[in-house]
Amino acid sequence: MAGAVVPVVRVQRRDFDVAAEIARLTRGRADIGAVVTFSGLCRDEQGTLSALELEHYPGMAEAEITRIAAEAVLRWPLQGITAIHRHGTIRPGENIVLVVAASAHRQAAFEAANFLMDYLKSRAPFWKKEHRADGSEGGWVEAKEKDEQAAGRWRPASE
Repeated sequence: MAGAVVPVVRVQRRDFDVAAEIARLTRGRADIGAVVTFSGLCRDEQGTLSALELEHYPGMAEAEITRIAAEAVLRWPLQGITAIHRHGTIRPGENIVLVVAASAHRQAAFEAANFLMDYLKSRAPFWKKEHRADGSEGGWVEAKEKDEQAAGRWRPASE
């Protein structure tokens, strides 16, 4: 049996390669039966958006994502979990976020990936500013109530 699962968390400006991240997580691991990935991309919002500018608190963002990923490791029997979130200027069609969850069985991998994304959307300290295609001033994107509700389903009933 492999040792304790240590989440891989990166906050970076550069793009990531989804296939390379899956290969890194699964290489030499015959105990993995399921890999679930989520890759979030920048939308163009029906042609109105030229870019998103993502800001974060260095150190704090990584610590919070690591805390959330470590909680996923405690909740589900995982063989590995990766979370990568980009910052800087991101254009429509480009990658923003990647979650990869690996487990012996699919249900644990699906649930862990879903859990991590729900918390990334609602709790990770990132701020998004829209840059409009027409050159007009875009605003800071407000948190969505539906993201908070999605994260709420993972809270223990005692809260």
